[in-house]
This record gives sequence, structure tokens and C-alpha cells, in this order.
Amino acid sequence: MACFLVSGGEAIIGTAVREVVKKKEMEQGIVDERGNQLTDPAEDGICWTRKIGWLLNMLWGGVILLCIEHMWHGEVVPFPPFLTAMNDPSEIPVMLHEMATVGVGMALLVTLVWFIAIFVADAAVKTKPATAAKEA
Repeated sequence: MACFLVSGGEAIIGTAVREVVKKKEMEQGIVDERGNQLTDPAEDGICWTRKIGWLLNMLWGGVILLCIEHMWHGEVVPFPPFLTAMNDPSEIPVMLHEMATVGVGMALLVTLVWFIAIFVADAAVKTKPATAAKEA
């Protein structure tokens, strides 16, 4: 019904956090105005602006796909109250329970996958290929 709203809330907060981090990294000369990394990831790791961007892509992508799926099934409509569960007061507790269980679970799983991905990505860029070490 409305489980995608939890990930949407996380994505909104994440977008604000990314802007704050980007501003700080711009002041430090790590990224430019567009968020492109200026430092060498092999030496300094991948910048947080880019890492948070990956999380936002995952979250916003899921929110959009789930919103479309819920529209397809008639659970979300383009007119107020937008969520069909809001039309019937007896459906509101069911909707809130789904948000608290399924929505929070999905948001936590996406965030966990993101943590694993940034750990692997940082390890991959910091590891120099064996052939380059032999040539040096």
C-alpha cells in the first residue's frame, strides 16, 4: 500500500545529507560543483558524495518502481488522498503496519547492500593490480 514511502523518506533525508557532504568536500577540494571527484580514488578512496549518490540512486529507483507498481494495482491514485487505503479508516492501521514492517525492512536491506557495496568498491579501487606492482 504505502511501503515505498519509507524509502522515499530516507531518500529525501539522504538527498539533504548529500548536499551538506558535497559542500564540505568542495571546500576541501575533493569534489567539484557537479560532485565529480577531483582526488585519486586509488589513494584517497571514493568520495562520500559519490557513495551517497549510489544510495540515493538505489532508493529513488526503488521508490519510483514501487510507486508505479502500486499505481498499476490501484493502491495509489493521482488525486487526493493519493493512497486508496486512506479512504477507509479501517485500512489505515493495516497501511501503517505495512509501512512499519515491509517498508522499514526494504529500506534497511537497501542500506545494508549499499554499505557492503561501498566497502567492496573502496577495497577494489585501493588495491593495485599485481601486474602494475611487478612493473614498478
